[in-house]
Amino acid sequence: MQNEGGLTDFGGPTEGGGHDFEPEMRGAQSAAPLNQWDQKEMTFTEHLRELRKRLMICLGTIFALAFLLFYPSQYIIFWLSQQYFPGIKLNAFGPADVIMLELKFSVYAGIVLGLPVLLYQLWMFVVPAFHPKTRRLVFAYVAPSILLAALGLAFAHFLVLPRVAHALVAQTSKIATATFGIAQTLNFVLILLLLFVLIFQTPVIMIVLARIGLVSPAFLKRYRRHALFGFFVFGGIVAPDGNPLTMALLALPMYVLFEVSIWIIVLLEKSWKREAVA
Repeated sequence: MQNEGGLTDFGGPTEGGGHDFEPEMRGAQSAAPLNQWDQKEMTFTEHLRELRKRLMICLGTIFALAFLLFYPSQYIIFWLSQQYFPGIKLNAFGPADVIMLELKFSVYAGIVLGLPVLLYQLWMFVVPAFHPKTRRLVFAYVAPSILLAALGLAFAHFLVLPRVAHALVAQTSKIATATFGIAQTLNFVLILLLLFVLIFQTPVIMIVLARIGLVSPAFLKRYRRHALFGFFVFGGIVAPDGNPLTMALLALPMYVLFEVSIWIIVLLEKSWKREAVA
């Protein structure tokens, strides 16, 4: 299949002979970068350099955000403990417990706030051989990624964590006095918050995979039962407390987002096909 001007889908020459750039050069100036694009094969060493560059940007983003969040983390941690475990005094069992917790919180928060940058770097690493027109589509996924991360935090904060924390405290109070360590308690909270931020990225990840042709709605529909089973297995593995309620609260949102993603991909495929023909 060839595009106008004799270029194949990957920007190479036509089979019939040399390049034919004149029609495009007479077009709009904005089309010039597309005509000049050439798919370059990278060596293994160049791939490693590119990977190192992307990883350094990701790590730099996380550590910069973690540095800025370290001081206010003490106030946020206190607020979180009061939200989910009101009336329970948390205890530090080691001199470095609180400092390590604040550091961990800062890193987790840096990952959440830096998620758009992390996803962008991942995208730019896996699609360097794609047409610039496709590459620019990444910007369309940044805003939904931020919105979904916020929805994941809200879902965990308002629906999941209060119920799970209440159930755990009630069960503990039946046979023991609730004396929780601050590090263990807040680790539990932070892991759940981070998990739901990542879980709510499911639509973005699936749409990106569909856009680059790795999955299709038919494929996803065929394996939806397997996906549901996999989500419950995943929920059982990562549930911090091993509680079936926590497992279900992790697995069911993933499956709902999986189903929603299928229908979004079905709708977007129509526009993708129109773009391919144009």
